[in-house]
Amino acid sequence: MKKIIFTEKAPAPIGPYNQAVLVDNTLYTSGQIALNPETMELVLDDIKIETHQVMQNMKAVLEAANMTFENVVKTTIFIMNMNDFATINEAYASYFDEKTAPARETVQVACLPKNVNVEISMIAVK
Repeated sequence: MKKIIFTEKAPAPIGPYNQAVLVDNTLYTSGQIALNPETMELVLDDIKIETHQVMQNMKAVLEAANMTFENVVKTTIFIMNMNDFATINEAYASYFDEKTAPARETVQVACLPKNVNVEISMIAVK
C-alpha cells in the first residue's frame, strides 16, 4: 500500500506528482530543487547555497516520513555543469556520514526545471 508524503516545509509539487511516496518501509522522493518553501523563490546565487537549499528541502520531506538522511540508501544528483561537481559534492557530503553514505550517481543534464543548477532525488528505507 502506498502513502503520499507531503510537508509544507518543502516546496509543493509544480506538476502531477507528489513530494514523496512511501511504500511499506521504502520512501521514494521526487527530485527537489532550490525553491525556498517559505517564499517560493529560487535560491540560485551560489551553487553551494543552492545545494544546501535542495538538501534542506529533502530533509523536510524525509522528516515528514519520520526518516533522516541516515535512512537514505540511494540518491541521484542531476547537475547542469559538471564543473560544479566538487562544490555540490562538498555541500551534499555535509549531510551524510561518509562511512554509511548512500549509493549515488551524478549526471550532467542539458536542462532542469526552472533552469536550476542542481536537482536531487532519494530513496530511503526505515
